[in-house]
Amino acid sequence: MTTQAEKQAAQIIAEWPDESREAGQLVLDAYGEPQEATQEQLVWHRVGPWKRVVATKAFHQHDFPTPHIDAVESVIDYRVPPGKVSALAIFDGSVVVERTVGEVSARCHDEEANQLALNLVHDIVTGAKTAEQAREYYAKEFLDHRRGKPTPYMDELRIPAQTDTADPDVRLLSDEDLEDAQREGRQQG
Repeated sequence: MTTQAEKQAAQIIAEWPDESREAGQLVLDAYGEPQEATQEQLVWHRVGPWKRVVATKAFHQHDFPTPHIDAVESVIDYRVPPGKVSALAIFDGSVVVERTVGEVSARCHDEEANQLALNLVHDIVTGAKTAEQAREYYAKEFLDHRRGKPTPYMDELRIPAQTDTADPDVRLLSDEDLEDAQREGRQQG
């Protein structure tokens, strides 16, 4: 049975370009009614293994490992050490690290590809693979999926759940530094 919200979501994505409509429909089929819906995006919270899934009207061309569009973002709580962020950027430009919030996401056409990317993020962060090894594995599993072979990194999110992933960073300026700067500013003005 289709709910009114699902009808609204279906009506919203009916106006989207074919590329993002198809990707959005995959998420709608998997999780049903989104908790948030605008003309530009649908958002599901705490569905499947995800903290959040966002399907967007806007899509982006992405050529790794083969040309496709990115229109679905899957988000997890995950702490990425600052020294690993560059390796993740080398691995896949559609992986986004939100260090302060303690989130990492992957953006692709579907959640299976996002699972693949995020499982490889974990391998890079833990040192199991380099960025280049992760890229090679991604391409191999992508082809294996087309061949009908097993794809363990696409089939499920294999990352242990994390808590306390936010990283507020380290304070550099004391209250005294701020007060001194404010005094100097008043004297200048």
